[in-house]
Amino acid sequence: MTRVDFYVLEQPTPRALDLVVCRLAEKAFQQGHQVHIRCASGQHAEALDEMLWTFHDTSFVPHAIAGSPEAAEVPVVIAEGDREPAAADVLINLHPEVAPFFSRFERVIETTGEDEAGRQAARARYRYYRDRGYAIHNHQLDGRQGG
Repeated sequence: MTRVDFYVLEQPTPRALDLVVCRLAEKAFQQGHQVHIRCASGQHAEALDEMLWTFHDTSFVPHAIAGSPEAAEVPVVIAEGDREPAAADVLINLHPEVAPFFSRFERVIETTGEDEAGRQAARARYRYYRDRGYAIHNHQLDGRQGG
């Protein structure tokens, strides 16, 4: 059964949450996982694409935007909406809704958003997973996680 992890940032901002996502993607890549990052918009996908190159001076996370020629060759793919990946075992869901294909992943990573609307959407996703019997693991992050 898919493992579901919710990461709660103490004082979330859009940048702090994106930095956490970059660190989670980097860690998953270093552990040998294939990662699919699901964004709600193309604009957010492009911003994460840029941030993954620059979030840390010594980091290297091979990644690409879904649909690009490089996407088939890298371990981290960033996509907008419901574009289902060809291959990945970790889903980082940044979309306000549960991914219709989430159960094909070994692990789903969720965040709680940076504002009240994001928190409400995260609560709905939490209930969705819980009501279907998925074990949910919560991770409380302090303000330093956002860099």
